[in-house]
Amino acid sequence: MDQKPTRVRIVDAAHELMLSIGLARTTTKEIAKAAGCSEAALYKYFSGKEDLFVTVLAERLPRLGGLLTEVTAGQGTVEGNLTEIARQAALFYEQTFPMAASLYAEPQLKRRHEQGVGGLEAGPHLPIQQLDAYLRSEQGAGRVRADADTYAAASLLLGACAQRAFAYAALPGGEPPQSLDDFAASLARTLLGGIS
Repeated sequence: MDQKPTRVRIVDAAHELMLSIGLARTTTKEIAKAAGCSEAALYKYFSGKEDLFVTVLAERLPRLGGLLTEVTAGQGTVEGNLTEIARQAALFYEQTFPMAASLYAEPQLKRRHEQGVGGLEAGPHLPIQQLDAYLRSEQGAGRVRADADTYAAASLLLGACAQRAFAYAALPGGEPPQSLDDFAASLARTLLGGIS
């Protein structure tokens, strides 16, 4: 028997199932079984599958949300900060895409998921808002052009990272033309060309 605490086993099982069969096909019953606990025990820790999905994103995937809230204007270089954000975002979307892709296949399931995460301070819009806030603070510090559209810049950077996951990482044998580090550095440098 696994000696990890029940909550940890539940999150580990949810992560594995969501990666292997997708969010749509993962049930709380299957998660509880894989974690070696009852479904009632799962509900002691989590309100449902959507709550578990948000927990998996926060605790088992690369640190995108934490990084975006920790990056501070005036520290390091804007290019260095954006490069690390792009690197973590590409890793995050690469691992998130296989889990969440199944949601978009069934509109009814997508609506139910959106309702489920509604009050959880989660969603794909949050990283854009957080990166926009960072870029606006750099704008205030004079390190980003005063007339730059920081929301568009945040959307472009994160959209490129998500597109990389969609175009390459999600396909069997799909190999991006650049390494992750080269991609992140090129993306940050190109974006800065337009806003600095």
